[in-house]
Amino acid sequence: MIINQNIAQQTAEHLLQINAIKLNLENPFTWASGWRSPIYCDNRITLSFPAIRNFLSRSLAAEVKARYGSDCIIAGVATGAIGIGALVAHELNLPFIYVRPEPKKHGRQNQIEGQLQAGQKVVVIEDLISTGMSSLNAVKALQASQAEVLGMLALFTYGFDKAATAFSEAQVHLHTLCDYDTLLTVALQQKTIPETALTWLQEWRENPATWGPQ
Repeated sequence: MIINQNIAQQTAEHLLQINAIKLNLENPFTWASGWRSPIYCDNRITLSFPAIRNFLSRSLAAEVKARYGSDCIIAGVATGAIGIGALVAHELNLPFIYVRPEPKKHGRQNQIEGQLQAGQKVVVIEDLISTGMSSLNAVKALQASQAEVLGMLALFTYGFDKAATAFSEAQVHLHTLCDYDTLLTVALQQKTIPETALTWLQEWRENPATWGPQ
């Protein structure tokens, strides 16, 4: 669920402005999951643009404060959300931790970096929601450490049914600054993508596991 339609539109405009959104119908991108995709969203680019990263971090921080108050820890999901998560924590003057995909193979073998005590409340920050598996893996790690996960906030979601089902089954509340439908609407308005590509992009979102150019 997007936080606010006005925020969603501004977020989409910012992502398009800095070319964080890549479109390639002829040579689709391949995700780690093996899915082929005509679109790729790299939100880490936003960290290189101070005005944009400030807008995004302040928007997320305002939502954390409104929904969860100030009695919590901010957790970023490694590696994509470490930067934006730290900015949100800084904005709110709250502790920050981050969660690796798996424990380190050496040293202290931590999966969660930073100080976290059993029973503490945590709000998770993500940069991108695709299938939701890596995001929920971080939640499971936090819960295994006896943290109370209040919810998750992300910059962008593709809006896959698979992700919605996964978050629902895990009973994790997810809110995002922007979503796929808003992105396409703004991209068409700005003529960043041609209208002829819209059908391809909609078909991909409906069935990404089997999608491919004809």
